[in-house]
Amino acid sequence: MKKILDLISEEMMNAFEAAGYDRELGRVTVSNRPDLCEYQCNGAMAGAKQYKKAPIMIANDVAAKLTDSAVFQTAQAVAPGFLNLVLTDAFVGDYIRGMRAEEKYGVEETDRPQEIVIDYGGPNIAKPLHVGHLRSAIIGESVKRIERYIGHHVTGDVHLGDWGQPMGLVMNELKARSPELVYFDESYTGEYPAEPPFTVAELEEIYPFASKCSKEDEQYKADAMACTYKLQSGVRGYRALWQHIIAVSVVDLRRIYDNMGVTFDLWNGESSVRDLIPGMVEEMKAGGHAYISDGALVVDVKEETDTKEMPPCMLLKSDGASSYATTDLATIKMRMEQNHPDALIYLTDKRQELYFQQVFRCARKTGLIKPETKLVHIPFGTMNGKDGKPFKTRDGGVMRLENLIREVYDEMLRKITETRGAENEEARQTAETVAYAALKYGDLSNQASKDYIFDIDRFTSSEGDTGPYILYTIARIKSILAKYVQDGGDLQAVYSCIPAPSTEGEKQLMMALAKYNACIEAAAQEYAPHKICAYIYELANALNHFYHETKILAEENAEKKAGWIALLLLTRDVLETAIDLLGFSAPERM
Repeated sequence: MKKILDLISEEMMNAFEAAGYDRELGRVTVSNRPDLCEYQCNGAMAGAKQYKKAPIMIANDVAAKLTDSAVFQTAQAVAPGFLNLVLTDAFVGDYIRGMRAEEKYGVEETDRPQEIVIDYGGPNIAKPLHVGHLRSAIIGESVKRIERYIGHHVTGDVHLGDWGQPMGLVMNELKARSPELVYFDESYTGEYPAEPPFTVAELEEIYPFASKCSKEDEQYKADAMACTYKLQSGVRGYRALWQHIIAVSVVDLRRIYDNMGVTFDLWNGESSVRDLIPGMVEEMKAGGHAYISDGALVVDVKEETDTKEMPPCMLLKSDGASSYATTDLATIKMRMEQNHPDALIYLTDKRQELYFQQVFRCARKTGLIKPETKLVHIPFGTMNGKDGKPFKTRDGGVMRLENLIREVYDEMLRKITETRGAENEEARQTAETVAYAALKYGDLSNQASKDYIFDIDRFTSSEGDTGPYILYTIARIKSILAKYVQDGGDLQAVYSCIPAPSTEGEKQLMMALAKYNACIEAAAQEYAPHKICAYIYELANALNHFYHETKILAEENAEKKAGWIALLLLTRDVLETAIDLLGFSAPERM
């Protein structure tokens, strides 16, 4: 289904052409003066020099061709040469009925579906998720859903950190605490225990303790590096212990991600590509791309157009160990061989922008990807506290993600209980649903690359540009529809009975609905969930304005009431589809 702005522009282009002017001058935009008109065209201003005419003369010529337009109720030429446009009610009503008839409300699926892999997890094994993991999970999940919605085939990969120094730290501390464990007996040849020698709670305590010790004790750090080497060299006991660490960690990670509504198709880790690294490195050497610099093996990724220094991409450190870049490049190689992607998308903190430029350039230069393969880095800003600094606990530590979610849930439960007068199971379930909406919308409504302030009072407010406000709007629609049914109405019977608008509020609601397909297309092209947030906030405002000026259920004209109910049904469906693309859902009531 064509976007409403394209249809309006076509009508205006035809008028310019009919008046003897270049039809490309007929591009229409949403009015920047909604108090004067709904849309506007500034083509006459642009054409004045070309046609050596005053802009107002061109505008008058074009307006004269639109006197009997089925699209424009008024097309008024205004000095010095603007065309102020108001749509006919019939045109708006026809467009909304067309939306209702479409499976995806006018969104056209791509005619060139792509294979896309999104890397949007990145947690380290043996460490609890903290607030720094929030944005990649929330933004990545939404981007995945949006791209799938328009027809692309998308694979989400968690990309676990499971092969580096954190593993050695955990193993070294386990060895210090329980040296009798059979995993550390390198002469042992039997089967290893099926059950891990630790719980997830113990594992989460061990890592920060070990990390602290390694910073304070050089010998401890060296011992941890030795454990890492034994793991990566294939020592049986260390590999068996590593499998336990992964199993325990992944169960807990899945639980938290599942609760957040974040899912991954692949649970690969850095270790998945360990066997690819030696061959890949040799290929880069043989191809003349990799060379030794200060003892390290690197690939030069500078380009002539660079205006800033671009360091080489390091493949192997001076001690022969792999770097993060080595693992990421080998992962690109694996994904190209297994998934055959047209695009690879990565979500990380924006402080890694230079790093991904290096990795992407190296992948292209060394032929790991096809020339046409897209490599996309979506950099995101930090979630900050009210002091403008990265969000911390009261004592200055990094907050666990579960604790942040619990804080938002507790605040939502308090507000919902105050409204309902008592806490019960329904209130708790509603609080959980709304808490995730508050947290996700609070994040996604910001452009990804920008930092934002985590303000629990604002995020959980039912007023303003917030997740709860959107959900309250959906709940309001559901309440009206339920009462309509209670009074004997049949929703199925009125499903498509959308008439031309009869009030200004009704027309504004329809015009907000009509922007849906353009919004989704832009969000998909730009990997920009914040555009959907802006759209549903505008739509919610239009719905609430319509609600406050219209006595929907008290309307005595059955046909008019049916039309309004049909309009509410469409608004509910569009809002619920949009919030699903953002990764959250709405309760039946608030």
